[in-house]
Amino acid sequence: MTPGARSYAFPKEEHLCRKKLIDELFGQGSSFGLYPLRLVWRPAPAPTTAPPQVLVSVSKRNFKRAVDRNYLKRLLREAYRLNKYRLLEVAGGHRVGQLAIIYTGKEKKPFAVVENKLISGLERLLRATEPGAASPSATSPTA
Repeated sequence: MTPGARSYAFPKEEHLCRKKLIDELFGQGSSFGLYPLRLVWRPAPAPTTAPPQVLVSVSKRNFKRAVDRNYLKRLLREAYRLNKYRLLEVAGGHRVGQLAIIYTGKEKKPFAVVENKLISGLERLLRATEPGAASPSATSPTA
């Protein structure tokens, strides 16, 4: 890979899989909603340029058919994969250690809508975690 080129990969190391870490994320993390998404995150101890570990989830309550849940998870992963550079290329690094992207909508949305909401969410996340910003717990949690 040439210097300065972006990597759009989403390797296994970036997936959040450990139950203990997932429990800590939802127990101690901060969150906000941007319909149809909800983002939950835990800050990293220090600014980093490493990608955060990411969890993608779609509710079985809202989408009974596995085909629909898998389709939406694929959309979320693709939108994140194409836009994670917004986190990684922040001057001085970002402070996001773990991130959960949860689809809370009740109907399937097109990729463009999901991607735009995810971009807005990543930008809001960067504003919430930058030094000198209000504490992340001050953001309003929405279900």
